[in-house]
Amino acid sequence: MKTAAEDQNGIRPALCRLCGSYCPILVTVEKGRATKVTGDRNAPLYEGYTCPKGRALPEHHNGPSRLLSSRKRGPDGTYAPISSDDAMDEIAQRVQSIIARHGPRSVALYWGTGLCTFPQNVNIAAAWMEAIGSPMVFGATAIDKPGAPIAQALHGHWPAGHPPFEEAEAWILIGLNPLISRSGGFPPNNPGLRLKEAVDRRGMKLIVIDPRETETAGRADLHLQARPGSDPAILAAMIHVILRERLQDSAFLDENVMGLASLKAVTDDFPPERAGAMAGVDPAAIEETARIFANSRYAGIGTGVGPSFSLTGTLTDYLASCLMTLCGFWSRAGDRVTKPHVLLPAYQPRAEPMAPFPAWGTGERLRMRGLGYNAAGMPTGALPDEILTEGEGRVRALFCMAGNPMMAWPDQHRAFAALKSLDLLVTADLEMSATARISDYVIAPKLTLEMPGTSALVESAKYYGHNRGIEGPYGRYFPAVVAPPEGADVIADWELYYGLAQRMGLQLAMKTAFGIGQHLEIETQIDLLDMVSKPTDDDLIALGCRKSRVPLDVVKSYPHGRMFNEAQLRVLPRTAECEARLDIGNVRMMAELAAFQPPPFGGSEASHRIFMMVSRRTNRMMNSSGRLNPKLAPLEPTNPAFLHPDDIADLRLVPSGQVEITSRHGSITAIVQPDAGLLRGCLSITQGFGGNPDETDDPEGLGCNTGRLLSADAEFDPISGIPRMGAVPVRISKRP
Repeated sequence: MKTAAEDQNGIRPALCRLCGSYCPILVTVEKGRATKVTGDRNAPLYEGYTCPKGRALPEHHNGPSRLLSSRKRGPDGTYAPISSDDAMDEIAQRVQSIIARHGPRSVALYWGTGLCTFPQNVNIAAAWMEAIGSPMVFGATAIDKPGAPIAQALHGHWPAGHPPFEEAEAWILIGLNPLISRSGGFPPNNPGLRLKEAVDRRGMKLIVIDPRETETAGRADLHLQARPGSDPAILAAMIHVILRERLQDSAFLDENVMGLASLKAVTDDFPPERAGAMAGVDPAAIEETARIFANSRYAGIGTGVGPSFSLTGTLTDYLASCLMTLCGFWSRAGDRVTKPHVLLPAYQPRAEPMAPFPAWGTGERLRMRGLGYNAAGMPTGALPDEILTEGEGRVRALFCMAGNPMMAWPDQHRAFAALKSLDLLVTADLEMSATARISDYVIAPKLTLEMPGTSALVESAKYYGHNRGIEGPYGRYFPAVVAPPEGADVIADWELYYGLAQRMGLQLAMKTAFGIGQHLEIETQIDLLDMVSKPTDDDLIALGCRKSRVPLDVVKSYPHGRMFNEAQLRVLPRTAECEARLDIGNVRMMAELAAFQPPPFGGSEASHRIFMMVSRRTNRMMNSSGRLNPKLAPLEPTNPAFLHPDDIADLRLVPSGQVEITSRHGSITAIVQPDAGLLRGCLSITQGFGGNPDETDDPEGLGCNTGRLLSADAEFDPISGIPRMGAVPVRISKRP
């Protein structure tokens, strides 16, 4: 019997894995090639939804820029094809030589957001790093939303989760635009429809806190158009109102919470009038938000990268959790478990907390800035300095998996100098990306439709934020839809690290964690891999799901996925032995809040005015991925700098004209465009565009790289190391 990948024609059910939403799709296959993608209306939960990126998957796989074999850089800087086996032979020898001279710590790994393709890729790469003895594993979380896991460690965790979204009477979104980003903080399954059902059909109150009237804010009952970086003041004022008007759930607090007195003492200094002045919003709107939230039977809060980039991510996420806890918006004994496991291991949640745990100071330390391992991982923002700084422990080899550091890392000039100085840079990428263009080896990977997959990643997203993950007992598996193109020499990302381990005589132990830090539902699973007979993609999936609540073989029997209602659970009561409490008065967070001041906003005369640069997302790109996709690139070829039309007029600029944007750390040239929904005094621009510093700038083609406006060490979070990437003061001038 032919597998789906071997069958040359037909319509195949699959999951889009360009982001963590994992939308179900139907793929039309003709003569062994994917030719069309549509939403799968036979799949539960998503109602046939897919976004432009998902519908462009055929071009993603078949486009002219795709690498069908690996590349090696020659002495003259040009690239020539090399077989994957030869590349692994050479890389293994070079890594062994580097370790022999400089020790295991000299080898580092960076994984990006592309890990959604096949989550086991990261597990195998991390296993290889552990096998060589290097702790230097860095990820995108540390320059995206490191505050979320750190805040969870400080606040504690409620394993029973929260009530279903369908029961929410109010929802607050802070710097989050799920209609475009589809990121955590809002249901990922067809967010537009979920929002319409909630707001229009059942009257849920939607409140958005954002300096821009986003697509989501346009549907909100209340839009607090706050100044960038002011979110903690608004949340503190909401807490002030709730405690002043005694709207908290006192019974829940008495049984499950500590730190209330400390929280009240600090938030007493944040009345709505003071917070409104800090944020530039009406104090009455803050009071209304607090009352709507606290008087709801259930309400939720989602946070985005805006607060994180403004260096308020940890405090914002912590205060958001405090608000949830103050109002007791957690599932209680007898409630239906909102996120029961299907492909994750069986567990029985109880209506009781998991205690806070140390969020930093327990792992590897970096050599500068006092940074080290924390609940969000190693501080990626400081990795360039670990490469550039001479001395013992210097990183000399870097492996990049599922990411494009030259587009993602802040302070692009520093990142470029660091990557160029390495003894060995290995990148896996589907095309010659900005990072690939300076790498020693570029490994051509299999793409999503060429690999099997499951919905396990969507389930496990709940570990990284209480509003993440999929609701309901949903499970899905699909086989590879197509085979790689005929004659291609492409390998799964994990095969590189398995192949290196074989050549270096190492044993790999794949670890699968079910939680973060000490908030684990069961003990971390460890599987020793057969290092003689290479496992298949399906073998790795089976290992990761070997303790699943619903057997993987059962899930496989439903090609469009299924709601496994037989796996549904009810929350059990708190045990008499439980002494854990959630902490809403963490000493560090209270000190940070007490000292909080938002960044200065605005300037005086228009010609000397300081603008605040904030980020935005696009519907057609996943970070830097998709820029060369022939279906997507013509629709959004560049990343304009958006300004309010009145600011454009005051500066005597012309829409579609070129402007120079200058910060204390650098400058870029961009195309200016109007956005009437943007707060005056702000500049909004998408990250992940542009080229390398040694390439010709092309603002109307490749766009501009906002990383050149940032500094990795001028301002940074002292725990996660994330530098200031939002609420960045800039000047704007017209280019001749």
